[in-house]
Amino acid sequence: MNVPSRPFSGAAIKHGISSPSVRELAEECAIALTYNRLTHAVMMATPADLQDFAVGFSLSEGIVPDASCIEDFAVIEAEGGLELRMWIAPAHLAVLEQRRRRLAGATGCGMCGLESLAEAMRPVPTVGTGLVFTAAEVQQACASLSAGQVLNRATRAVHGAGFWTRSDGLVAVREDVGRHNALDKLGGALAREGRPASEGMVLLTSRISIELVQKAARMGACVIAAVSAPTALAVRAAERSGLTLLGVAREDGFEIFSGGHRLIVP
Repeated sequence: MNVPSRPFSGAAIKHGISSPSVRELAEECAIALTYNRLTHAVMMATPADLQDFAVGFSLSEGIVPDASCIEDFAVIEAEGGLELRMWIAPAHLAVLEQRRRRLAGATGCGMCGLESLAEAMRPVPTVGTGLVFTAAEVQQACASLSAGQVLNRATRAVHGAGFWTRSDGLVAVREDVGRHNALDKLGGALAREGRPASEGMVLLTSRISIELVQKAARMGACVIAAVSAPTALAVRAAERSGLTLLGVAREDGFEIFSGGHRLIVP
């Protein structure tokens, strides 16, 4: 069960002619995130980089303030899916129980199961000063993401989230059938490495929705660049938090939707 893709043998029709085909398909399965044996969320996700997913989800949802607060972690195969079993201190568990939130998230769903409008529209943290980038650096960063998407090259069916720095280039890429999951995995990877998200750019292969702005801000990211456009609500949230949103990134350029002060442009 714990594999990111599987081969599929079928048939393809081209120019009216049928021929055998083999295609690699992205895997997805039900993944339960549990804390001290209590299930908090069940998400459909790609079963890869699972510890990154567990840590990133826990941080972006405010369950723990730091990756070190997860005292133990294990992946347990269960009937119908996987359990990401985490142990946290009683104080953190008490906060979690007070929220009374239960998720049953379809693939790519970042807000299923919220109990109130206020929770869905929770304030986006204010981000720090961050770094200033040139337009050429933004294009270089966005161009590097595709090369790092190993699973997407095989399947053409998953989202990617990457992190790029001026000194090291593309330092991390995480992929998933769900765009929110991919960003959580990236956030978990950076947290586990102790790498501040404010030191570079978060790169996305999807549209920029409000949930992604919330998650990126919780990571401490100051710049998001994506191949697609943001929603209007995401732009308003980014403006309030001080985030720089760059979208519609193509080979010939990109568009600035918020936070233009972090860019040096001709």
